[in-house]
Amino acid sequence: MLNAIFLVLLCMAPQLAEILKLSLPERILWAEAIWNSITADNKSFDKIQLSAKEKKYLDKVAIEFEANPHQGSSWKEVKKRILSAKK
Repeated sequence: MLNAIFLVLLCMAPQLAEILKLSLPERILWAEAIWNSITADNKSFDKIQLSAKEKKYLDKVAIEFEANPHQGSSWKEVKKRILSAKK
């Protein structure tokens, strides 16, 4: 599996190099666009395999969130801060 990931990254190196030249807010917007394309494909989630450790961590985070849902910042607030920092 690692070899396949390495080959993909190697083939994408020129594109990745260009993306890494972008500002942090621009890179975050790219990441958001990529994530949105992944979540739009509902079949993608069937292929994701989480380890027991990852599942345990996500369960812990979910419990913490349910105990205090107003702690932290919403994505809307975070995105606004990132985009305003670009100016």
